[in-house]
Amino acid sequence: MYGTIARIKIDLTKAEEMKALANSMGVPAGQVARYAYQMDADPGELFLVAVFESKEAYWANAQSPEQHERFTRLRALLLEDPEWHDGAIVSAG
Repeated sequence: MYGTIARIKIDLTKAEEMKALANSMGVPAGQVARYAYQMDADPGELFLVAVFESKEAYWANAQSPEQHERFTRLRALLLEDPEWHDGAIVSAG
């Protein structure tokens, strides 16, 4: 498995809009799971996790026009550019 973890900062007045956007996105081909964590210490800081069945499935999605559209809609709600951390999943339970 392969995926990404992104750290994002949101304007809390747009939190419901972001949830609605996330719920409308559907599931890209090859995606196994996705999670969004809202931090206790700073509710405007979230970590997004996307898990794909393979590195190839992840990159196919990352380079697709559909993902670019999803990202453009998400980025409009963020206070700054996301920090992306891609990698192989070496342990899961």
